[in-house]
Amino acid sequence: MTQVHRPLDPDGVPAAVGGYSHAAVVPAGAELLFIAGQVPQDLDGSTPDAFADQARLAWRNVTRCLDAAGFTLDQLVKVSMYIRDRKYRVANREVRHEVLGERRPVLTVLVTDHWDEEWLIEIEAIAARSGAA
Repeated sequence: MTQVHRPLDPDGVPAAVGGYSHAAVVPAGAELLFIAGQVPQDLDGSTPDAFADQARLAWRNVTRCLDAAGFTLDQLVKVSMYIRDRKYRVANREVRHEVLGERRPVLTVLVTDHWDEEWLIEIEAIAARSGAA
């Protein structure tokens, strides 16, 4: 399945650097999937120590939510990422590019605290596809 949304980078705003779009147009009738914040926790409740490992695990959990609903990474429209500290911004970008490749969903990255003190990242997302599955 391919993306149904149209990325939009309007004139008059600073360039979107770092592999994201400023906006996305989702056509009427598209089916939407809202993914709650996915944390860097494995099925056994464990959390890796390193930020990059946590980011990969959170992305794996996002991907599993997409898969469960019959969606793919190509259909991501909006991603919100919550990282514990600004010092993780480069590693966050690197793992995001590793996972998303050339895909450019709308992106927000916030530095914030988390529910569990071990968590260094949380990722929530919205995906869209045309019609019902």
